[in-house]
Amino acid sequence: MNKQQIIENTIVFVKDTLKNAEGGHDWFHTHRVLKNSQLIAKNEDVDEFVVSLGALLHDIADSKFHNGDETIGPKVAAEFLVNEEVDTGIIEHVVQIINNISYKGGKEARTFSSKELDVIQDADRLDAIGAIGIARTFNYGGFKNNAIYNPDILPELNMSKTEYKKGNGTTVNHFYEKLLLLKDKMNTKTGKQLAEQRHEYMELYLEQFYKEVNGTF
Repeated sequence: MNKQQIIENTIVFVKDTLKNAEGGHDWFHTHRVLKNSQLIAKNEDVDEFVVSLGALLHDIADSKFHNGDETIGPKVAAEFLVNEEVDTGIIEHVVQIINNISYKGGKEARTFSSKELDVIQDADRLDAIGAIGIARTFNYGGFKNNAIYNPDILPELNMSKTEYKKGNGTTVNHFYEKLLLLKDKMNTKTGKQLAEQRHEYMELYLEQFYKEVNGTF
């Protein structure tokens, strides 16, 4: 089976698997990450086939929606790719990308490194910031029934991976606990450039948010 056919089959598989997913982690999120990855990859020496597969499968079974189980996503992805008769080395690479892409509180060291992971991780993080990132953050906060804002609840800036995964703070606090930190955690030159503008947009949004909250204009 040729690579293009495998990509097309993967798209069909991901669309079907995520058809009932939470709005911030659905097919459209995956599609944006794929497009971001392809954009960044133009300026990087990477295997574009691995980048496409990794981007498409990176959230195939997000642990947040599977009781924190981080093994399901890699397992589902690997089983699919085996059925597609993808080379074992590529499957292992994609699995490592899925295992290492998520934020996890920002303090967990990656156990695997590759330029393909760098590209996809930047693409995924770009979708967590800017206008899309704001929309996704409030959508997930509503999904979790978290408060939008409470001045008595301060951001937790030193959470462990476990604390981060179990956190139920306010949605606005999530900007300080993750979103505003991502600009300085980008891996590639293109990713860093794209993150700058999205970061500035979030700062402007928060400035307006506090004006409205406090009634100061």
